[in-house]
Amino acid sequence: MTGTSYDKNWIVCDNHMALPDGTPNSKYGNCYTTWDDNGKGNRLLASTSTDGGVTWGSPVPTANNATGLGGQPVVQPDGTVIVPSANAFETQIIAYKSTDGGASWTAPRLVANVADHTPAGGLRSGPLPSAEIDAAGRVYLVWQDCRFRRGCKSNDIVLSTSTDGTTWTPPARVPIDNTSSSVDHFIPGIGVDPATTGGTARLGLTYYAYANARCGKRCGIEAGYIQSNDGGDNWGSPVQTVAPFPLSDVPDTSQGRMVGYYVSTSWVNGKAFGPVAVAQPRTGTVFSQGLEVPTGGILANGGAFNSASDKPVANAAADHAAPRSAIRRR
Repeated sequence: MTGTSYDKNWIVCDNHMALPDGTPNSKYGNCYTTWDDNGKGNRLLASTSTDGGVTWGSPVPTANNATGLGGQPVVQPDGTVIVPSANAFETQIIAYKSTDGGASWTAPRLVANVADHTPAGGLRSGPLPSAEIDAAGRVYLVWQDCRFRRGCKSNDIVLSTSTDGTTWTPPARVPIDNTSSSVDHFIPGIGVDPATTGGTARLGLTYYAYANARCGKRCGIEAGYIQSNDGGDNWGSPVQTVAPFPLSDVPDTSQGRMVGYYVSTSWVNGKAFGPVAVAQPRTGTVFSQGLEVPTGGILANGGAFNSASDKPVANAAADHAAPRSAIRRR
């Protein structure tokens, strides 16, 4: 496949008026957009705007012309831009960064290898990362992963964090339920209350799920939310935000039924808002699906559930095929 085919863009702006030492931030107001060019092997690209998005600079690749997809940039208080992403085959989570306002980007570093389960029913879902940052600049990164499930028969949502975009903590399981449950969790979107940091950072995680990972073509897809009030060490009880609706009502595509390939959660005035796609009963071949968000937002209990004693299953192996865009490039 040749040519240009831009895919999976994401934008962030630097809203830090001053650096941590109090000096003015020369990059304040810069906006950064990242994407991949599927027509050129999913090459990772980025562009910078210094005028609020009116004009944009030329696309800039990473230092080694790396490939990948699903990058989500975040900006630290010192102006460093960190972009977690999946590699082009969705077998690794990687991250790269810029310290010069987007003029150049480092080669990606490995965050973690991925082991993920293919959700039932032909749903389009993959281990693309969702990233957010707290007030002090710690990056929180989540994706779907089956490393804690025997036989890789279902996914958990796992969390890794970093203060510099280079060194990352080992993936930890978000304890939505126990590892022997039948639930399959996928397509996560994380948000961090921007007024919080470190051991008191409030994390909100929105995700989709099947109650039974082996539901075949009769799956009911639902959405849930779970919160941590201590930077991800402990989590509260999950809250169902959308009751199960038939997967057969979800619009089909050439790459599977689709509720949205990746999402996010945002905090506004101390409440978490996680929009999710909800399908209404279809009429014949006419589908009806729209985005819904919890009315008034959510502020849940941070709780005391943790996964500190959970260990990955030895030799966990993904059963997820490479994305079709990657297969075409072989």
